[in-house]
Amino acid sequence: MTAENEELAMDRRSVIAFELVPRDSETLNGELELIKSHFAAVSVINIPDLPRFDMRSWEGCALARRYFHTVIPHIRARDIDPDRPLPMAGFLRDHGIRQVLVVTGDTHPDPFFPQYKVRSVDAIRKFREEMPEIKVYAAIDPYRYGFQDELSYTREKLNAGATGFFTQPFFDLRLMEVYGELLNGLDIFWGISPVTTVQSQGYWEKRNLAVFPRSFRPTEAWNLEFAHAAMQLVRQWCQHVYFMPINRDLRSYLEGLFPR
Repeated sequence: MTAENEELAMDRRSVIAFELVPRDSETLNGELELIKSHFAAVSVINIPDLPRFDMRSWEGCALARRYFHTVIPHIRARDIDPDRPLPMAGFLRDHGIRQVLVVTGDTHPDPFFPQYKVRSVDAIRKFREEMPEIKVYAAIDPYRYGFQDELSYTREKLNAGATGFFTQPFFDLRLMEVYGELLNGLDIFWGISPVTTVQSQGYWEKRNLAVFPRSFRPTEAWNLEFAHAAMQLVRQWCQHVYFMPINRDLRSYLEGLFPR
């Protein structure tokens, strides 16, 4: 299947993506091989761009392209010099990477690393101007603002050229359903991340202002039950889901999601 046909097929069905952290080539290749060989339900890989690792997201996606047609690197807006061409453009074209997710990105821990006051909207617009063949996804954060402000920001990203979205992870089906109604008609990957410790729950609440239902329990069982319910909901919407198995045993988590 060609890249163009794969993208068209993805637009017509609910697909499952996995976010893999590019710690190093050996680890990433091992995770890609595991998913490709044993968990056919997963058809899309997205790679975050994390300053603490040497491998950039697009380099990780070049490895992932050996296993999957559709790979989506995160692009940090604050790394984009507004006065210069996109630095990763040639690499993306050379490796057949046709989709990106533009995020603001955390501040780089190295104070001397070049960073720019570039908003996600500006980076999206720059991609549309310099790489019109690229499908640009943007981020939706249900916890950052109130409903009206987040919807306004979403419209701004659409006007800049975004054609799809990835959400921050949801932990409450009721909140998902509200956003599902508000965002009806958009091409969305709904985020799910397992939270199995009190410390991890505290991180999401304090760092990302995430909201957990009263029924939440930081257990593997609760998270898997929620994941299955969320996947069923997303399939009804004919939209997509992506998983962020942060600090989890990948095989065990996948087997819980897709029992044989």
